[in-house]
Amino acid sequence: MVGIIVIGIIFAVLLELNKNMVFGWVLALAVLVGFFFLRKHVLLGRAWPLRAGGWVVLVAALVAVLVFTQGPYRLQPATDAASPATTPIYTVAQGQLTGVYTADGQVEVFTGIPYAKPPVGELRWREPVDPDPWEGVLVADHFAPMSMQPANGALYNSIAQIVAYHDYEITLDDNYRDMMSEDSLYVNIWKPAGDVTGAPVLVYIHGGSLQTGQPWWVDYNGEELARQGVIVVNMGYRLGIFGFFADAALAAESANGTTGNYGLLDQIKALEWVRDNIAAFGGDPDNVTVAGESAGSACVTALLTSPLAKGLFKRVIAESSTVCAPEPAHSYRSLEDAFAAAEKTKAAFGVTTIEELRALPAEKLVDEAYTHHHITVDGYALTESPYDSLARGVCNAEAILQGFNATEGALFIIFDNANLKSYEGKVRAAFGDYADEVLALYPATTDAEAKANWEQIYSATLFAYGHQCLAREALANGIPVYSYWFTKENGRLGANHGGELMYFYGAIPAASKLFDEGDRALSRTMVGYFANFAATGDPNGAGLPAWPAATDADTVFELGERIGLTEDPYVALYAILDRMQGWA
Repeated sequence: MVGIIVIGIIFAVLLELNKNMVFGWVLALAVLVGFFFLRKHVLLGRAWPLRAGGWVVLVAALVAVLVFTQGPYRLQPATDAASPATTPIYTVAQGQLTGVYTADGQVEVFTGIPYAKPPVGELRWREPVDPDPWEGVLVADHFAPMSMQPANGALYNSIAQIVAYHDYEITLDDNYRDMMSEDSLYVNIWKPAGDVTGAPVLVYIHGGSLQTGQPWWVDYNGEELARQGVIVVNMGYRLGIFGFFADAALAAESANGTTGNYGLLDQIKALEWVRDNIAAFGGDPDNVTVAGESAGSACVTALLTSPLAKGLFKRVIAESSTVCAPEPAHSYRSLEDAFAAAEKTKAAFGVTTIEELRALPAEKLVDEAYTHHHITVDGYALTESPYDSLARGVCNAEAILQGFNATEGALFIIFDNANLKSYEGKVRAAFGDYADEVLALYPATTDAEAKANWEQIYSATLFAYGHQCLAREALANGIPVYSYWFTKENGRLGANHGGELMYFYGAIPAASKLFDEGDRALSRTMVGYFANFAATGDPNGAGLPAWPAATDADTVFELGERIGLTEDPYVALYAILDRMQGWA
């Protein structure tokens, strides 16, 4: 009996974490009850091989239940309101549509609006094409499927939610799986309810290493900014091999001679759709801020110097990544490296032509995401590196708000952090001839010091340095820049990578005990900064602590337990990185 109870508890936990249907729970209970009576009336007193075989059959049956009763695939609803009211009809270039209201009636949400044709078949690895018009009224009340990306499974995602985010919720409302498709080029809009005219617009690009991510993630939900008078737009864009595969044959067949930046071109196409259609929702197409976090921020800083993006926005918000350093730390590579990676991919699939590669199903290609998740200089979307363009004074923004978090890198090295034994080797591998200077700057005599130092070095090198470069480039070009340093700890992500998002977007759950009133007060301040910056290019406003525009790149504006100017903690390390990378 004890064994049955223990196995039952284990599989109950697995069924919850794996998001199985209620039917799966009922079936698992039936299996356990059936085994209990079978054991009591048939197996007891039998030879041990038969009894042992019964336990094996029990576990196998429960595993089958776990596998075959997973939640169904479904689209994410636009809001969490139980029966949301429908908005009036709006008209865009492609046709008429309706959205839904949030539960409080203050925000109208429109999801799954096509901004380009599905990039499938012959359109795979081609520049995005304008969408076709539709007949009737499009009901824009569910998000489109996420872009193709490696799928970890519900069990893995649940465990990651517990380990990284600490906010797992036991509920039957999430017993489903999210849909995924190559057909994912859709925009989503949050606007203040009612008649709106000339509202500022913020267009958000999600992160995920250019390999993963989706527009409906709660951390950057647009509802709260819409309540502050800002129209928020985000979009799906091609990821991984579908968005950043580069090949000479693709460049040859392109009328623009381009290859490798399809995901970036999708973002530009979405911005063009906003320019042409956002006035229908009350937005000002001449007052657009483009924002992004992590790899989304890397894209934002590429758009800063893209000739195709000129005039599509006035200002940018860049959180926790840029491609503005002489040698960007991630999300960027040379065209030659991209071509070399393409040859390896074709060899891995046993093909020699693009036609053969296009004929392969998306499900077979999707796991190549890690090989192809880099922006490149293609001569079309980017004519040179953002570093070189900014050095020449090329910049598409009139103002920049940007920054990084206190412990950006901690989660990335959680299973590969340093101890005293490995610390020096890691530093020497990363810094080569400059390692002695780094070790003198960050000495370690204990495992704890080695671990803390490596987290800081990793954070500075992978994330913060690019922001310091962007601050200097903006100042050199006479562009107002507001640089932040997010340091607020909490029971969730804290000041790790992505931890600032819930604060800036006002998405802290009201009932969450992982945040206190200090967190919520800081979030209200940060939402105010975002809303003001989107409206005017200046985050300051009534009731907010003064945030001066930067006068030097070594000073940042701390957002945490204290709010105010302070020195960037990595200035000395930046000097070493400058010399390593040839900062001019």
